[in-house]
Amino acid sequence: MTEAITASGLRKSYQDKVVLDGIDLSVPAGTIFSLLGPNGAGKTTTVNVLTTLIKADGGTVRVAGHDIATEAKAVRSAIGVTGQFAAVDELLTGQENLQLMVDLNRVPAKDGKRVVAELLDRFDLAGAAQKPASTYSGGMRRKLDLAMTLVGNPRVIFLDEPTTGLDPRSRRTMWDIIRDLVADGVTIFLTTQYLEEADQLADRVAVLDKGRLVAQGTPDELKRQIPGTHVRLRFATATELDSAARILPDATRDDDALTLRVPSDGGTKSLRALLDRLDEHSLSAETFTVHTPDLDDVFLALTGHTTEVVAK
Repeated sequence: MTEAITASGLRKSYQDKVVLDGIDLSVPAGTIFSLLGPNGAGKTTTVNVLTTLIKADGGTVRVAGHDIATEAKAVRSAIGVTGQFAAVDELLTGQENLQLMVDLNRVPAKDGKRVVAELLDRFDLAGAAQKPASTYSGGMRRKLDLAMTLVGNPRVIFLDEPTTGLDPRSRRTMWDIIRDLVADGVTIFLTTQYLEEADQLADRVAVLDKGRLVAQGTPDELKRQIPGTHVRLRFATATELDSAARILPDATRDDDALTLRVPSDGGTKSLRALLDRLDEHSLSAETFTVHTPDLDDVFLALTGHTTEVVAK
């Protein structure tokens, strides 16, 4: 698979503070790559370097097949960037904001109106096209910001915490838009503090902490690295709970909920063995569920603290 972004030994310091300490990244084309990290970890600095906004102190980076140091102009023509804050002109209408981007991208006049109309329709902004952006909700501004990014038809898009501050409905709308972009072959480089967002969207996740990548992999791969998978058994009576606790000495019991928490790898083999053991003693759980660590657990285990924005 063609790589849309590759970085090797990426370094960046500000005076005596090391912000990026030898970062290696590889992002296949047509996928969503999510960079997680607490505030100050270096996420935005990474985006700024990859998008040629600031220069790296060391390492090599190629974006859309171009070297960011020697082919910066070619990189810029191939990418789109949506920052942490919507970069819309609040004095202009939604349509005027898009027309401004059309003019800046030198889209031929015969195509400009069509591009603006298509983007307004795609992002469900046609009804508000003639209203000043200052009247838009936070979700509408973020959609307009991303629509403006798409005017140049970029093949690689950098989204730096694009849903921060949005309500749950607006956030999920943005997720749908991102999925549609990837379905069209666009590569998304996403930074976020919403762990659920990375879990829902990303093909691969990297965790950045204190300028270093402390883990990379699919969300499921990262979850499997963290202990804590267990089976929760709920029994109908306290007597059955007592009996099950005697034959499962490693389990943790909750008398109020009539449940046992049994350590497990969550695989079918271990589940079958557990249920067979209960059956041998003529015990039957009323319900059982398998619980695995989520990305919040991964983040806490790898960085020693949670993100400031809770994934809910």
